[in-house]
Amino acid sequence: MTPLDALCEAPFHELPDAARARVLNRLADTEIVVALADEPEGDRVELKLFDLAEGRMAVAADREDRLSAFFDAPVAYAALPGRVLAAMLAPENVTLMVNPSAPSEMLLSPETLGWLSEALSDAPDEDQVGPASLSAPSAQMIAALAGPLATRLEDMSGLVESAALVTAEWPDGGRGHLIVVHGVAEARRAVLAKALAELIAFLPPLPDACDVAFDLPLPENALIIRLEKTEARQPGTGPVAPGSDPEKPPILRF
Repeated sequence: MTPLDALCEAPFHELPDAARARVLNRLADTEIVVALADEPEGDRVELKLFDLAEGRMAVAADREDRLSAFFDAPVAYAALPGRVLAAMLAPENVTLMVNPSAPSEMLLSPETLGWLSEALSDAPDEDQVGPASLSAPSAQMIAALAGPLATRLEDMSGLVESAALVTAEWPDGGRGHLIVVHGVAEARRAVLAKALAELIAFLPPLPDACDVAFDLPLPENALIIRLEKTEARQPGTGPVAPGSDPEKPPILRF
């Protein structure tokens, strides 16, 4: 059972829109292995593609053994985050089969991959001025956001000390909600803010607007989620699969 499987309580294509969006959000942050036609040549790899009536299809999985099982043999692969693969495949009009025969099996059209890439391009508004006052979040926002926020923050263990959901009122009279994050290094704030903005983008429309802020003093009645610190994972010393570094994705041949 993988995190993608856990989100698929029913077959992916039978899930409600909101549940499918959560699966795609998780896929974006999951390192997946995509089948190659042959062993890589440096940073250049050629995808193993199938010709379908609708176009070409690549095959990927969130575990190497799932990919091997699909082909009934070991297969060359490149490993890279789902968000990177989606951005590469969508403009090439390539469909992506993920986790064939697994509980999280999904067939993602180029249009779906394009939507995923567009949703992931959302960035938080960094021009928002500091709020004049913070107070307890609304019950509706707690119901809509508390669960997904707690799940997303688990992925940030070791990077974030805590996060809180609060209502904010700005000097001009505007009102909304804020996710206030504490304990994040300055250099990582932009990345963390974007990750939370993506979380919001993949949720059904929220009852109220919600932005991200850092290290603001909290009211006593804020909804606070605290995380335990864990040590950052150190890079391994063994061979690295092509594409494992998200900062240097492979050059795909189609």
